[in-house]
Amino acid sequence: MHKVIFKKAAYDYETLKPILFEMIDSISGDCIKRQDRVLIKPNLLLPAKPEKAILTHPLVVRVVAEYIQSKGGYVQISDSPATGSFEKILKEGGYKKTLKDIGVEFKEFQASVKVDIGEPFGSIDIAKDAVEADVVINLAKLKTHSQMLLTLGVKNMFGCIVGLKKPEWHFRSGVDREIFAKLLVQIYNTIKPSITIIDGILAMEGQGPGKSGIPRYLGILVGSNNAPAADMAICSMLGMEPDNLLTVKEAKKTGLVGNKIHISGDFYMVNDFLLPAQTSLMFGPKVFHKFMRKHLLQRPLADNHICQLCGECWQYCPTKSITKQEKGIGFDYDRCIRCYCCIEVCPHGALSSAEPLPGRIFSLFR
Repeated sequence: MHKVIFKKAAYDYETLKPILFEMIDSISGDCIKRQDRVLIKPNLLLPAKPEKAILTHPLVVRVVAEYIQSKGGYVQISDSPATGSFEKILKEGGYKKTLKDIGVEFKEFQASVKVDIGEPFGSIDIAKDAVEADVVINLAKLKTHSQMLLTLGVKNMFGCIVGLKKPEWHFRSGVDREIFAKLLVQIYNTIKPSITIIDGILAMEGQGPGKSGIPRYLGILVGSNNAPAADMAICSMLGMEPDNLLTVKEAKKTGLVGNKIHISGDFYMVNDFLLPAQTSLMFGPKVFHKFMRKHLLQRPLADNHICQLCGECWQYCPTKSITKQEKGIGFDYDRCIRCYCCIEVCPHGALSSAEPLPGRIFSLFR
């Protein structure tokens, strides 16, 4: 039975350090040996300040780096951002300032190696640094995700897919969330982080995981040596059935986690956490799918009063469904696969998702 630890915490160095040191010791402190090259994989989605609750907080990253150094390990902090330069994320997110005096290496994932993650995907490109590290520590963020409901421990490892390979996988998975969840679980199981810690001190609810989400103070850190177990425990904390998070459901199918986990520490219930609105991406006879895709299904929408026409969304869109128009952006909903990458990468919070009016009406009668 996998153990999951909950600890109340705040973004204060003096209180955070003993909490995280004790948590890591309890989870798997002996996994780090002298001279090990230890990769920290935080959530570095896009340039954002810590108070936006989009990124793993820099103080959490610093304390974990100090723990690794106390064991004699070498620290590398890496990710492949969805949008924005790696250097800009490090600066705006406060990482360079917070970790400037402790001698760690910041390195954007760039080179990939082919790794067989199993059927049906076979050999895929995964960041070389993640595959070859002696130890991987997964520092995820507790936040919502418009496509997959929540971004937690398992999904954080998707950042080990480099650059534009990420939207390519969204495209290949199409509108099938279960296939995408299977991909995420198999990537996680290939990299096998030794420790997963999820930063839920300042979490995100609503239409996450980008700037359309709403910061929500929960004051909690969650740790385990098994990310699916940690994700499962967070689902229970938020009052939702764990199998509704498809990465948990898939992890159970593949035997990475069982139906029971051991939760210790400061677990408490959050009964009013705002999850993103989700509707089925496709249903009914195939002959009607094109009509339903265009007129009934939840889809991304733009607030053109906020949109700055920066181009991030249409450059990142895996199906090239977004076009620049005179007064904003437009969507080709026949081509859109509802991956919500556009919402994820929008630096201005101009994108969200909603059912069109015919879909809302239809939902009342089905």
